[in-house]
Amino acid sequence: MAESSSSRTVIVAVIANLGIAVAKIVAALLTGSASMWAEAAHSVADTGNEILLFIGLRKSARGPDSERPFGYGQERYFWSFLAALGIFLVGGTLSIGEGVRSLLLPEPVESLWVGVGVLVVAFGFEAYSWQTARKQLKSDAAEQQRSMREHLARASDPSATTVFMEDTAALIGLGIAMAALLLHAGTGWAAWDAIGSMLIGVLLIVVAFLLARRSKALLVEEAAPDDVVDPIRQQVGAADWVAEPTTVHAVYMGPSNLLVNIRLTPQRQDGPVGDLLAKVDQMHADLLADPSIAQVTITLTGQAGDGPDSR
Repeated sequence: MAESSSSRTVIVAVIANLGIAVAKIVAALLTGSASMWAEAAHSVADTGNEILLFIGLRKSARGPDSERPFGYGQERYFWSFLAALGIFLVGGTLSIGEGVRSLLLPEPVESLWVGVGVLVVAFGFEAYSWQTARKQLKSDAAEQQRSMREHLARASDPSATTVFMEDTAALIGLGIAMAALLLHAGTGWAAWDAIGSMLIGVLLIVVAFLLARRSKALLVEEAAPDDVVDPIRQQVGAADWVAEPTTVHAVYMGPSNLLVNIRLTPQRQDGPVGDLLAKVDQMHADLLADPSIAQVTITLTGQAGDGPDSR
């Protein structure tokens, strides 16, 4: 279900941004507005980035094999990182460069209402794409019992987060472009347009940094957040044969695909070691019943019959 929701969110964003990019390029040619060119670069970058996200979705869907025993889930993090670089390079730097060019070589605004019309239509398409991503994120956050803000910072699936952040930046950028275009036309001062273009570039660079930072954390196997690990720790500690201390570590090998490592000390037992190992096997099976857990390793420490053992 989560996979299909992510795919729908990304596909909606690709279609919306492709149409918007074409319209903005035509409007930029007609108006000569630097802010409009910045917005055109923004939409081209968004379209390319969402295609990268879709590639990541497709590649990450492959199951485990001999080369990737934990599956291909981290493909999604790699392609999301590339998308963040795309926002920075294509959207951010080109927008700032266009703003500098406009300051040095100012041009009058032509066909003003064409530009205004395109921005208004683009706002509608972007708002629909933004709402689609927000709906998925809100549903995912509710499942994890998180606020939207917490989920944006902790989500293991970067696809909807990337679309949401891109579309949020796009809506703000459209507002900046509209203000810059109208101020340029109303005052005749081309610097308004250049300032708008550079502000859009700075906005995109900030969004790119936030997205790249999250993708990097997932790629380098940052520990899963406490609200994911604590229920596992409680489940392990609730077993009557488990003594303290119990250590639980978990990392994401892909969206909602946890690799869990547990070190625990069993209660002293007088029965055969086989009974203890049977309990470990049962705990292993119970944990794997959770669809978000892909692999579990349980290591016994301290009093455990013949010494440490792993399952």
